[in-house]
Amino acid sequence: MRKFEVILKYKDQDVILPKRATENSAGYDLASIEDITFGPGEIKRVPTGLKVLMPHTEALFIFARSSLSIKKGLMMSNSVGVIDADYYGNPDNDGHIMVSLINIRDKPVTISKGERVAQGIFMRYEKTTDDETEGRVRLGGFGSSGHKAL
Repeated sequence: MRKFEVILKYKDQDVILPKRATENSAGYDLASIEDITFGPGEIKRVPTGLKVLMPHTEALFIFARSSLSIKKGLMMSNSVGVIDADYYGNPDNDGHIMVSLINIRDKPVTISKGERVAQGIFMRYEKTTDDETEGRVRLGGFGSSGHKAL
């Protein structure tokens, strides 16, 4: 099962559930749930108000929308975001999908609430035959996979 859901923090705030633009679009458009202004060179995480449930053999890859850098001068600060299946509902932030952007212009840039900033594409992945992650669990959100599990 694959399903986008609104996280508890934003349950009453008109979060836009991702949709594909056309029948053959690969990506689900992700929109900001808040107005956010970026100063020149500033990096911020854009909240979507969403989490995603997916099979444990998949990840959701987050890419910037093609017009984001041309129209706004914003780029993803981490090039591509990867949302793992076990990020769903994590205790740090309920699995909140956020898009990390950087302003490459020399003037402030604003993203408006409801503005589409990225697209998520579901992809299946495979494991090596000598994979050693059995029993390890995610402990939190951004940057948490480098920490040891209890």
